[in-house]
Amino acid sequence: MAWLEYTINTDSGSIEDVAAALTAAGFSELVIEDQAEFESFLEENRACWDYIDEELQQQLQGLSRIKLYLEDTDRAGHARLEDTAAKLGLSMTVQSLPDTDWEEGWKDNYPAVEVGQNLIVVPCWNAADTHGRLPVILDPGLTFGTGAHASTQMVMEAMEKLVQPGWRCLDLGSGSGILSITALRLGAASAVGVDIDPKAESIARENAAYNGFAVPAFTACTGDVTKDAALMDALSQKEYDLVLVNIVADVIIGLAPVLPRFLTVDSTLICSGILDTRLDDVTAALERAGLTVDARYAREDWRCVTAKRSIS
Repeated sequence: MAWLEYTINTDSGSIEDVAAALTAAGFSELVIEDQAEFESFLEENRACWDYIDEELQQQLQGLSRIKLYLEDTDRAGHARLEDTAAKLGLSMTVQSLPDTDWEEGWKDNYPAVEVGQNLIVVPCWNAADTHGRLPVILDPGLTFGTGAHASTQMVMEAMEKLVQPGWRCLDLGSGSGILSITALRLGAASAVGVDIDPKAESIARENAAYNGFAVPAFTACTGDVTKDAALMDALSQKEYDLVLVNIVADVIIGLAPVLPRFLTVDSTLICSGILDTRLDDVTAALERAGLTVDARYAREDWRCVTAKRSIS
């Protein structure tokens, strides 16, 4: 099936009105590329990020446009779109796209990823492609945690060295469940994944099932341990050999005061998702909480640390 890509150039002040007009004309699947909207989103959600893709920022520099896609045989749609753009007084460009199986082509962006000495992250549609390694099978693209990011890989590599058979794991900010599944693959007896996003709970369960794990080996739940006292109490009643926090620096800093409640003197904490410029802030927060950082890992601009409860 061949498609045409239409691009309508506008400005930030009117882009929402243009999008509304296109929607009213029957064009609901719009791609909005607007520098001002992007920067506004970042500012409103500052607590949720610690790193911005500079290449993406450069691509959006000065942009304010809307893209939409129509089948090349949709003559009525083309005419309606051209009429709508003309009424709005906007210019529009069009280009043909390669004849591609769009429903399947996106899967090419998620090849198997070898991690550490023995692990491999495998998309669920190619679960047999293990190369003799321990597979962590995922449906990628649904939520954070595909194994491609340096912060996740550093945690997985640290886990290879640390996890012992029978260990109990707590995964805070579990996302896709990749780290919980990795712990179970490495011989852990159980893993509990916790995320503030309700969608992550079902996604993590689904990914665990691809790997043959379900309750009681893997449990997923939704909540914020810094705000939900009932969740905090329920989780802290159990003992964990390994606690994982792969998020961003500010979230780790916010979690630091409660992390000791999940740790015994023999437990290990692994924190990742830390930019090199924030490493000192994170280690200081962990130390204030009564933890001692005993190892540091680095890859690109990212840092990962392991820590234990301080022995007074």
